[in-house]
Amino acid sequence: MFGFVVAMVTAVVLGGIGLAALQAPGRVPLPMASQLVVSLGAGIYEELVFRVLLVSGLLALGTLLGWKRPAALAVAIVVSALIFSGFHYIGPLGDRFTLASFTFRAVAGLVLSGLFAARGFGITAWTHALYDVGLALVGRW
Repeated sequence: MFGFVVAMVTAVVLGGIGLAALQAPGRVPLPMASQLVVSLGAGIYEELVFRVLLVSGLLALGTLLGWKRPAALAVAIVVSALIFSGFHYIGPLGDRFTLASFTFRAVAGLVLSGLFAARGFGITAWTHALYDVGLALVGRW
């Protein structure tokens, strides 16, 4: 459900660009067991970095600067989502940049950051990890 909602919001924002634009061509597929471990680990690791450390850190910084909590949280969520999206294009294993994939990931980052603010790390990490596992399974078909 998470991926569907993010895909629909992205399609509206970008005027109907499909999910095919989000796929990374040229990747060497891992064995299924390895892909599942990578998917689970990436979801947990990325939530630790981008939500627990970055959203919480930016929220604390905004609060120290005297911002009201809702404003500090909004800025933390947006900045974290943009950085989260951008990090998917860095390094030799990074994806090729497209507006569609950047927007998709930014929207996903907004949703995950909002979920983190509302429910905490555990729910957010599981949501992300299960989404990644779902992508790995769908990618096998």
